[in-house]
Parts: sequence; structure tokens; C-alpha cells
Amino acid sequence: MLGTTSSTTAQTPGDAFIIGDMLPNAPELAPRGAFGVGVRTLKLVHPAQVDVLHMKDGKPAIYDRPLTLEIWYPARISANKPAIVTYEEVLGRSNDPKRPLIPFTFTGRASRDADSDPSGGVYPLIIVSHGYPGSRLLLTYLTENLASKGYVVVAIDHTESTYRDLAGFPSTLLNRSLDDLFVLNEMARLSTKTSSSFLAGLLDANNTALIGYSMGGYGALNVVGAGYSPQAMKLFGQTTGGSTALEPRTMASPTYKASLDSRIKAVVAFAPWGMERGVWDATGLAGLTVPTLFVAGSKDDVSGYEKGIKAIYDGAINADRYLLTYVNARHNTAPNPPPIESTKPGVAPEEYMHFAEPAWNENRINNINQHFVTAFLGSLLKKLDYTRYLNLPETDAAGPWTGFKPRMSVGLEMRHAKP
Repeated sequence: MLGTTSSTTAQTPGDAFIIGDMLPNAPELAPRGAFGVGVRTLKLVHPAQVDVLHMKDGKPAIYDRPLTLEIWYPARISANKPAIVTYEEVLGRSNDPKRPLIPFTFTGRASRDADSDPSGGVYPLIIVSHGYPGSRLLLTYLTENLASKGYVVVAIDHTESTYRDLAGFPSTLLNRSLDDLFVLNEMARLSTKTSSSFLAGLLDANNTALIGYSMGGYGALNVVGAGYSPQAMKLFGQTTGGSTALEPRTMASPTYKASLDSRIKAVVAFAPWGMERGVWDATGLAGLTVPTLFVAGSKDDVSGYEKGIKAIYDGAINADRYLLTYVNARHNTAPNPPPIESTKPGVAPEEYMHFAEPAWNENRINNINQHFVTAFLGSLLKKLDYTRYLNLPETDAAGPWTGFKPRMSVGLEMRHAKP
């Protein structure tokens, strides 16, 4: 169910531009769908997990790992209650005195705790994983947009990897894929018809996609078949004093192969980290068989491009895969635009640059991502005929791409390879 958004979800006092809104040159599939959007916060606990940041008797401790989720879903919105929500976020790093936490708020187009809309039947599930550091609110332009098109979208605050609780990198290396799988299982449990959750009967966990940005992409690719390499084990051991906790996520592990989950039908990997550090080898990349959309900047200086993201794309020889490239963009091809608070005097310039792209308008990137993610996931999870928006010439040298206004696909490249 797609289309334009009703006035109750499209208007704010003064018609202010809100993150995720359409620029005049937005591509065809970027606008929101016909559903109102509700949003709720849910807290979970993953019990008895390996705590690689703390030792006990010479071994990593065990802890109950808390996870906070933000869930967007198709909702019934009252005509006299505009769908506007205020999100609470912070700039800075909890572990860096030079970048203290700075609380701020921003507005989204959703209604807090709204009743779900069952008119679309049972909705596909999308799980979203942020970067390091980041938060569950880093991609609201996309999470709200997808919910309006008939998906239940669940974004994870990865413990020890958010702005508020940033801790050692080994936690991120280990827990990204484990968090994703736990959340998938919890969504399946909470969506059973006998559940007391608002999710009961609302989503189909057997029809799931993963979206990951940077370290989120690192974890998402591992979930769906790209087992880590011996070099990844070595890197992890160097950071943890030799812990073997990562071994079950390596390609050689029988435990890893048993963890692969057929409920996951598609992956969107924004700027996935790890290839330049040897996290994957040819065998690991060949294990990726789930259809994947990679999104990258050609000048990515965090994950790398030619030897990083593009090398993952080239090596995933058993997957039907796309690579959307923003020419001259760096690493920030996924998040919301820089918050206005990041531009204020006295705020460390790194807070602005954490979100900003030097050669691209961030709202423009957001609209393009909305378009292509809609096309990719719509094709795979909803079986919509969107292949014309994906199977494109590598550049627009012969004319604008399908779905783009004249002159508006310049600076983009699209590659497609099949197994």
C-alpha cells in the first residue's frame, strides 16, 4: 500500500521542513506511503551474554545485556491529532571529556503510542542497526518512511555502542550480529497472536530484512552468511587479550552455519565496515547468498571503497547484489542530516562532521536512500514490480535514471551482479 500521505501526517505548524521530508527533486519512490505512522519504545534484556569488556577469573564475565528498541509501525492516526513526535537525542561521546554529551530534541512525523492499523494485514519486519557510535534514532528519515509504506521497523540501541554509553570496541565487534538475531527472535515471539504485546499479529518475522550502517552493516552481513575470517579472530583477540568469543561467528565454525536464519530475505548495507581490516576473506564473502543492496561513498575514508565496500560487493559472488555509489561522498551516506545543535558556537566541530557529507546535500541523500530502499525491499518483501528502478545503467550518461527528474541522477552510480 503506497501513495501520498494524508494531511494529518504531512503537516506541522507553519509547514516546517522535517527530517525525511521531500525536496522538490526527490525521486519517485521517496515520498511516504499511505499509512499513518506510530512509534513506541521497547526495552528488552538478552540474558547470560559474554561480557568481553570485563573479566572474571581470567575469562570474560557473563551479563544480562539490555537493549532499547524504537519501533515504527502502520498506525491509525486521528484526523484531529497531527502525527508529530519529539525525539530525544544527544551529541557527543560518553567516554570522551572533550566531547561531552549535549542533549537535544528533533521532530519526526509519527504519533507516539498510536494504535496500530491492521488494514494492511501482517506487515514485513525490518531491523535497523546503527554505526559506532550511533543510536536507534540515527535514521528516522528512513524508519518513518518505511513504516508509512507498510512495514514494522525496529531500530536497536546497541548497548555499549551508543553516544550515551559508548564503551570498548570489542563489544561492538562481538555483539552486532548477536543483537540482530536476538531482536528477530523477540519480534517473532511478541508478534504471536497470543502475545499481550501491541505487536501481536502485526508483523511477519518470516519476511524480514536487515538494514545496517557502518558497524551495523558489519553485523548484518555476518548474520546472513558472511562469516568472519581468521584475521577477524586475530583482530578480536588483540583487542580482548585473546578471547575466543568471536569464534562462533566465523566461517569455519559449525555453530555459525547453524545460526543462519532463512527468515531474513534481504539486506541493505550502508558503508559496511571491516573489509580493509581483513574481517572477511573470499570464503566468507562467498557465504553471502541473501539479496543485498550496498550503499557507499566513493571517497569513504572509514570503511574504504575500492578495497572496502566495493571489494565486499565484488566478493559476494553467490548473492544477487546491487551497489549504489554516491560519487565523491565519504562515509556519512546513511544518517539523518546534522542537527542544528551541532552548528552552535562552542560545540566541537566533530559533532557536525559526524553527520555531514562535504560534497552532498544530506537531505538529498536521504530522499535518494528512501527511493532505492523502497524499491529494493518492496521487490523482495512485498513482491512489487520495482525492478525498473534498480536495473539501471551504471551512470546516467544516456539520460536520467528511471524514477528521477531530468538532471537529478547525476553523481550516482549503480552496479548489479547476479550469482
